[in-house]
Amino acid sequence: MSNRSDIAPDTLSVELSEDGVAVEYLDGRTAFYRGVPAKAEESVRTAPGKDTHVLVTDPTETSGILVYVNDLRTHDDIIEESGVGRVVLTDGEEDELFPGVTVRDHQMRVEVDVDFEVADGRVFVFEEDEMGERSYEIVPGDA
Repeated sequence: MSNRSDIAPDTLSVELSEDGVAVEYLDGRTAFYRGVPAKAEESVRTAPGKDTHVLVTDPTETSGILVYVNDLRTHDDIIEESGVGRVVLTDGEEDELFPGVTVRDHQMRVEVDVDFEVADGRVFVFEEDEMGERSYEIVPGDA
């Protein structure tokens, strides 16, 4: 499984509603993250071992990029066809997903930090496993 690689994301259609967040992949499938995301100021740190997806919208909130962090299960071809991006980090490593949005691996937890002086859309973090899912919107500290 260690043959999974980083893949740059494409721009995808996004729909925000009171029921959740829908992201349409390039291959026509739609991912739906249920519920209104909880607000988190400046950053989010996920629980250990969770699947983590980060969505950064453009200012219109109708398109954005979706990146899977540390996903080692999905084959490169499937990720590339969907338009989703992927970054694979080792403990202590970090990467800038989008200007102002940084992800870091910290002991099997993913930390997402946003610099709102630079980032210019909305930032959502979705964490899930077979036990359930949680979602967050990272907001400025003075929000």
